[in-house]
Amino acid sequence: MTEELSKPTEMNGISKSLGIDMTEFGNGAATFNVVVGKNHLNKGGVAFGGLHASLLDSAMGAALVSTLKVSEWCATANLTINYLEASLPGVELIATGKIVRRGKSLAHLFGEIKDKSGLIHANATGVWTIWSKKPEKFN
Repeated sequence: MTEELSKPTEMNGISKSLGIDMTEFGNGAATFNVVVGKNHLNKGGVAFGGLHASLLDSAMGAALVSTLKVSEWCATANLTINYLEASLPGVELIATGKIVRRGKSLAHLFGEIKDKSGLIHANATGVWTIWSKKPEKFN
């Protein structure tokens, strides 16, 4: 008998406060979305880059979590983001994450943020560390 795979957890406080929602989860992929609001804007009147970073980290991390056994644990080790388009108020951003390659202790992922028209606002690559169990320092 194989161990059960992880299921999506409740959204964390940061994601909740930003209005981010998970819309898909499973089989090494995940999708999150948010509508850019006034609370997301920088002084230039466009979405703060941290919103994109949160969306991408969430989508990519969840893609990996969907393949982990319940006993396994992971954390972002590296996230490199390319900001390609300004995200204006009212635009719905859709972030997708997928596994590119997964080993026993490392996983490489790709993420992308598009709007409903298909325009790419940002993309990212990242590396996640995988542990066979939750490390003591996180307890």
